[in-house]
Amino acid sequence: MRKILISGGSRGIGAACVRAFCAAGDAVAFLYRENDEAAAAVAAQTGAVAIRADITDRRAVDAALEQVREALGEIDVLVNCAGIGQIKLFTDLTDGDWHRMLDTHLSGAFYLCRALIPAMIRRGGGRIVNVGSMWGKTGASCEVHYSTAKAGLRGMTMALAKELGPSNITVNCIEPGLIDTEMNAALDEQTRSALCEETPLCRIGTPEDVAVAVMFFASEQASFITGQMLGVDGGYAI
Repeated sequence: MRKILISGGSRGIGAACVRAFCAAGDAVAFLYRENDEAAAAVAAQTGAVAIRADITDRRAVDAALEQVREALGEIDVLVNCAGIGQIKLFTDLTDGDWHRMLDTHLSGAFYLCRALIPAMIRRGGGRIVNVGSMWGKTGASCEVHYSTAKAGLRGMTMALAKELGPSNITVNCIEPGLIDTEMNAALDEQTRSALCEETPLCRIGTPEDVAVAVMFFASEQASFITGQMLGVDGGYAI
């Protein structure tokens, strides 16, 4: 039985990943920031262990991982899925906006990777799957800080893949397009329709579409794949 840790597992893509891994018979723990009700619902539905933690705070991450180890032992698969969104003109961005975005997407992934990789190296293998975005590849107007953070995950993925390959640890990145999650619920119907029209498959993706790709990168079938970006975007970023 594999031991899985998923950040941002209480809602959206993260919750879909929790459900998918649990359905496959894996032991799963997930981190969430503040929505106790949503986390409790996912935990009750799946049997996964829910742990509240602000991953932008290194000390909070370290404390949470102590709970994870007590519940599951050492982690075999890390899924960095925690994320936030914000649509705002670049000239209106505050220092707080900038740091909150980069800390959530990049610093959080860094803290989790740094804490968990040593044990993976000692055991001779592991899987890390980062959840980026097509905007990290193409850039998005009025989402400069978001696009920058997701582009950073691309760089982290490739660099870590080179460094950890000799230890039989794969590092890959999923880059979703427009997905039907709470984070995208603020988009108006005109924007959603325009994005669908620009998507070759002409629809919005589901969290389950992304979870399937995450499961693949975490599987033995992907044992010779590392440092790769997989767009789950309906063809938008071709």
